[in-house]
Amino acid sequence: MLEILDIWNENGKPTGQSADKALLHQEGLFHPTVHIWFYTPTPNILLQKRAANKQTFPNLWDVSVAGHVASGETVLEGATREIEEEIGLSVKPEDLDLISVRKNVNKFSNGIIDAEFQHVFLCKLPVAIEGLSIQKEEVDAVRLFSFEELKKCQAHKHPDFSIVPANMEYYTFIMQAINDKLLN
Repeated sequence: MLEILDIWNENGKPTGQSADKALLHQEGLFHPTVHIWFYTPTPNILLQKRAANKQTFPNLWDVSVAGHVASGETVLEGATREIEEEIGLSVKPEDLDLISVRKNVNKFSNGIIDAEFQHVFLCKLPVAIEGLSIQKEEVDAVRLFSFEELKKCQAHKHPDFSIVPANMEYYTFIMQAINDKLLN
């Protein structure tokens, strides 16, 4: 099945063109994505374990929800759709707090060049983790991590969990943003 995405330029502006995700990843063309980080007041962060069949970072723990913004969708529409698809949660756009847009390029040994403008959102987890319904094609499991556990994962010192190693400073930024949100 084709997944058509809008192509953006290197400055994060739409070009007016779109193409299949496979072509974008083959040629390293920029496109919009969403990262939604769910948190609890404890504070804990919801992470998902990526499915074993994923082309990038299989079996590693990652952002609560992430995905591509489909062609013609707004970023908020893409975010709410991905949340519903991946963890079965219906969230209103106004519950999402956009905290950053990150330009990020990852090159993988399988030839994928993932050039993204990641729209990073925070959202308070409105249900108990048991109330989530995960999409098995994308996600193997979900779990709440304390900041201390996530810091151990960042340092590669957690005996049981491995996180996506793309950008360890990103996790620190997210924990700080959640702390700031909880203090306000």
